[in-house]
Amino acid sequence: MAATLMLLVGLPGAGKTTLARQLETGRAALRLTPDEWMAPLFGAGEAGEQRWLLESDLLWNVAARVLTLGMSVVLDYGCWARQERDLFRARAAALDVAFELHVLEVPLETLWARLDARNAALPPHTFPVTRAELETWAGWYEGPDHAELAPTTQPPYRAVVHRWPA
Repeated sequence: MAATLMLLVGLPGAGKTTLARQLETGRAALRLTPDEWMAPLFGAGEAGEQRWLLESDLLWNVAARVLTLGMSVVLDYGCWARQERDLFRARAAALDVAFELHVLEVPLETLWARLDARNAALPPHTFPVTRAELETWAGWYEGPDHAELAPTTQPPYRAVVHRWPA
C-alpha cells in the first residue's frame, strides 16, 4: 500500500487518539499525537503558540520525512478549521501521497460524558477540559461540508466519517 497521510478531525473526547492507535497498528503507520509531546517539550500549562509550532513545524517535519520514506502517518491533531485541513491536504499533495480525512462526529452530551469521566482520572499527557471550554470549542468547530468529504483521485483522497453512536 502507498504511503498515506491520515488526518483525524474532532473535538476533545471524540475518540481521536483511540482511533489513531487503531490506525497505527492496523495500517502500520507512525502515529503523531501532540498531547504526548507537549509536556516533555514545553512543560505543563497553556499550549497556544507552542502547540501550533509543534503541530505545524516539528511534528510535520517528522511526518513529511516518514511519508517520503514510503510509510504512512496518522496525525492525531483535531483540525477544527477547514483552513487547517486544507493545509495538510495540500502538504500531502505536494509529497504525492494519499490523504485520508477521518472525521469523528460525536454528540456534545456524549463528548461531555467522556471528558467528565476522563477528568476524574486523567491519563498521562492529557489535560482536564471543563464543560464551558467544550461548549466554547464546539462553537469554533468547523466540520467538513459535503464538498470537503467528496473523494478525489488527484492526489488519492478519501474521507471517512465515524459517527457515535453508530
